[in-house]
Amino acid sequence: MSMSSAKMFIYGSVLITGGTSLAYFIIQKTHSSSLYYKLALEQLQNHPEAQEALGPPVNIHHLKLIGNENFVDIADAKLKIPVSGSKSEGHLCVHSTRSGPFQRWHLNEVFLELKDGQQIPVFNLSGENGDEVKKE
Repeated sequence: MSMSSAKMFIYGSVLITGGTSLAYFIIQKTHSSSLYYKLALEQLQNHPEAQEALGPPVNIHHLKLIGNENFVDIADAKLKIPVSGSKSEGHLCVHSTRSGPFQRWHLNEVFLELKDGQQIPVFNLSGENGDEVKKE
């Protein structure tokens, strides 16, 4: 490799790495600022049993963007948000829907799945666990 080819390779590698990092950051920011994400975290914050199971302070971690456990399209969102606390860790599993592209997101179900396999229902649209929220 000539010196200019080596420089081009290095600059290209830096640009690709920087571009990939920027895209990752933008995708994470898009999810964390979305209504389906915010509504789910609000339900977790207001659920004493889930808070107790995790232990204070509750930390929210970045979504795993590779694989099929997180899915969002025009009308459906399914996420597994990694969470941890002083007692345990797990995933906040979220299912939200909306009737069209520019309509409001509504939670269908949110549950906390701890690393030991225990599942704590946090929200269910049917009101099975008494945490029903009105649709707007």
